[in-house]
Amino acid sequence: MQIFSYQPPSIPWLDIRYIDRDIIVINKPSGLLSNPGIAEYTHDCALTRLQERFKDCILVHRLDCATSGIMVFARNKKAESSLKTQFQNRQTQKTYIAEVAGKFTDASGVIELALAADKANPPKQMVSETGKTAITHYKVISQGDNKSLVELKPVTGRTHQLRVHMQALGHTILGDDFYGDEPIINAAKRLQLHAKELSFSHPYSGKPMHFSSAHPF
Repeated sequence: MQIFSYQPPSIPWLDIRYIDRDIIVINKPSGLLSNPGIAEYTHDCALTRLQERFKDCILVHRLDCATSGIMVFARNKKAESSLKTQFQNRQTQKTYIAEVAGKFTDASGVIELALAADKANPPKQMVSETGKTAITHYKVISQGDNKSLVELKPVTGRTHQLRVHMQALGHTILGDDFYGDEPIINAAKRLQLHAKELSFSHPYSGKPMHFSSAHPF
């Protein structure tokens, strides 16, 4: 099992992009957990930082610790139920930006590879014929010296889905210390994966909500 060194960033402490009586939207930095783990040292996370100011804050979904970008939290049980249902029923739209190794032959495509837990190497995931359905759309934005900037739109929301799908395609995300080899890990100071856009329906009014955050790499 990989040893987890946790040193969450403190500046900015919270980057709140929107708040009302039902929801809070933040731009989570890379290196900050979405919610606490079992170990005491993982208490500092996006959820507990928000709960220090807004005691009613409830976790709805997660981003990997190393992934940055847009997250939405609920402020009451009705909002929590509505948002979780939207995520579960694939009624939300999510767009990620990633910097990956290599150049693509096809400018766009769809990755349909089922995923399952890698029981020999937790918490890693792996491609498995007996795993859960996982679908990702990709589109190349630009290509440079043996690396590419791609837009990723996951249809499903499996653990580490984008990281494993990119690795399986032969284009591991730069800076990925879970699925990359030493050159990949050393190619960037952080995982080059950012949750750029999130769209959903407001849990109270039903109004379409859309939030975006420019990728920091």
